[in-house]
Amino acid sequence: MLIEQLINGLTLGSIYAIVALGFTLVFGVLGIINMAHGEIFMFGAFIGVMITSIFDAPLWVAFAAAILVTAILGYFLENFALRPLRSKQGVSHLAPLISTIGVSIFLENLSHHMFGAGNRPFEAPFAEINFQIGSITVYLVQIVIFVISILLMVALSFWLGKTKAGKALRATAENLETASLLGVDTKRIITMTVIIASAMGGIAGILVGMAFNSVNPQMGLSMGLKGLAIIILGGMGNVRGAMAGGLILGLAETFVVVYGDSGYKDAIAFLAIIVILLIRPQGLFGKKITT
Repeated sequence: MLIEQLINGLTLGSIYAIVALGFTLVFGVLGIINMAHGEIFMFGAFIGVMITSIFDAPLWVAFAAAILVTAILGYFLENFALRPLRSKQGVSHLAPLISTIGVSIFLENLSHHMFGAGNRPFEAPFAEINFQIGSITVYLVQIVIFVISILLMVALSFWLGKTKAGKALRATAENLETASLLGVDTKRIITMTVIIASAMGGIAGILVGMAFNSVNPQMGLSMGLKGLAIIILGGMGNVRGAMAGGLILGLAETFVVVYGDSGYKDAIAFLAIIVILLIRPQGLFGKKITT
């Protein structure tokens, strides 16, 4: 029983980590919280439903379509909601946050018109396939979700640390003006960052659909707030912190449901925010800022 719940928690936590990585990338480069990320994530989930149920296409096509659509949404978000604000003098530092909130409301209402207001089933072809290891039951869908999540996180870490584009992104995150003076095309880097973050949200949306077998237009808000809790828990702008925070939150929610009261499951994320801000405001992996 304990091992099964540990597997469930790691599966859920790995999905949370991918969502949080999208928040972390945008915050690390632009210094803003992208409140539209949850709704972009939700769109990715619905694209997966459409591709697999309506068009009866294989799962890899659903992933490709979700990545494409959410990447396009990320491109439009950067070019029409964020970039115009950066080019204006005297704009409040809260303006980009408010702009992304507006985009999130627009996308949620658009999803109601396009997909309907209720739950839509997400049926993975191998959802019922499982393996019995002694008294432990492990579902193939859990293995697929966990493997995809780990591969994605490893690939992102490698890309950020070893590739020229990843180093340019880190330089832009460190100091936008200095990176520009050193020859980095910061506009292209910023656009690429928002596109990658949005595409990761699309992948996470399909993984959530696979894990819970259903999607709905309201799922973006809940997941977005949990992603915010995770990056605060792990440390704002810290990739390792996003990964660790996602796994911690996933495990915590799972064990609260099993050994406590399921009604408090969603409260765990916000309790974590309060506790971390009181004890360690910079997060588990964040660096303390000295003045």
